[in-house]
Amino acid sequence: MARAFRFACQAYAPSSKAEWLDTARRVEDLGYSTLHVADHYFGPGLALEEARHPLQTVAAIPAMTAAAGVTESLRIGCRVLCVDYHHPVVLAKELATIDLFSDGRLEPGFGAGWVGSEYEALGIPMEAPGVRIERLIETVEFTREFFSGAELSFHGAHVTARNMRAVPASVQPDGPRVMVGGGSPRVLKAAGRIADIVSLNFDNSSGRIGSDGVRSGSSDQTSKKIDWVREGAGERFGDLELEIGAYFTSVTHNAQSDTELVAQRVGVASEDLRDHPHVLIGSVEEIVEQLESQREVTGISYVTVGAAVLEDFAPIVERLAGR
Repeated sequence: MARAFRFACQAYAPSSKAEWLDTARRVEDLGYSTLHVADHYFGPGLALEEARHPLQTVAAIPAMTAAAGVTESLRIGCRVLCVDYHHPVVLAKELATIDLFSDGRLEPGFGAGWVGSEYEALGIPMEAPGVRIERLIETVEFTREFFSGAELSFHGAHVTARNMRAVPASVQPDGPRVMVGGGSPRVLKAAGRIADIVSLNFDNSSGRIGSDGVRSGSSDQTSKKIDWVREGAGERFGDLELEIGAYFTSVTHNAQSDTELVAQRVGVASEDLRDHPHVLIGSVEEIVEQLESQREVTGISYVTVGAAVLEDFAPIVERLAGR
């Protein structure tokens, strides 16, 4: 039986406190499940230009806390926290505090990091992918232990905590549902083992957003990614929720012209964007049909769109959320 649809909105660049809080309230009012931020720290400049990444104006943890304070049912998440940017014990306590203050609405996401120019700009060594993925796995395992309120005795290669009890424990009985995201075989197999929600992303191993990454999100490549998740998950695959970011979304009756504009912008042929899981371009009816068909074939039931299309996409949320 297919999972019910859930929809999230991800916001990067509020210009003010008022805009961010208004966005959180509006996301909740329109029936979205979750508000996500990302986890980036570089401002305008060469590092951002090299990554070809959207500007993020707010830091994830305080932004999540602020959003939780003005909403009542909306889940609060990060898609995704780069584990290399945070001390694991400090991060776990910050997340558990958000869970406490939101009355159990935390939905944390974790990733292994990928933006080479950001690591360089922050003065953080970017170690080999295998090392970063090992750190990701340990951080998720440790954070789950922290959420349980355990007496901490964690001795990993990358994470250490001892001689203290974890406080606050999660107010969610089994702890928050954890998202792990990525696009490579190693990280998606790991996500299958350790996550509750797997975010299927581009393969951004180049360290920047570009046409290769977009092509890595095609329908065929996404099927391979789901196979990697299944391999890692084994018998627990059926318990996982599969999420995807619809990075190119336009609710329009001019689908062909909008698709061609996106293709020109990202440097791919427009035919490469047909049936692309990260592309939702068309009328409300066409996008609803695409999402239902995609869920039937792939099992993807959780879709995140950008704040720029928050209002336009709302009729699709109204039509499909919870069904």
